[in-house]
Amino acid sequence: MATTRQAHTVWEGNLLEGKGTVTLDSSGVGEYPVSWPSRAEAANGKTSPEELIAAAHSSCFSMALSHGLAGAGTPPTRLETKAEVTFQPGEGITGIHLTVEGSVPGLDEAGFQKAAEDAKANCPVSQALTGTTITLSASLAN
Repeated sequence: MATTRQAHTVWEGNLLEGKGTVTLDSSGVGEYPVSWPSRAEAANGKTSPEELIAAAHSSCFSMALSHGLAGAGTPPTRLETKAEVTFQPGEGITGIHLTVEGSVPGLDEAGFQKAAEDAKANCPVSQALTGTTITLSASLAN
């Protein structure tokens, strides 16, 4: 069964001096302020489209990797994924870098790298962002 999730933004003013609020409607978990300076300069307590993409990508990738590892008989005990979305004013999003560290009993580094690459290629958010260069660093926890 397909699902649809919703969020909305109310923006007031022009791009450079205006401000907005993005609301996560489906979950109801919050409203978050957004502005051009929070996007192009320092966050200063506000979010940006790129931070929201990073949140979506890191969680989707973690789910895909967990599923792939479990399906291969080596379920993870812990995955920590960071997504860094780079935004260049005038150009747009220029890249996304995923960094994952995993605790996966019974799996070697090569197996983890392969599973992480597969998750990067196949998670739905990665697939939705195919117009962007996505890189990956993956390692097992010590």
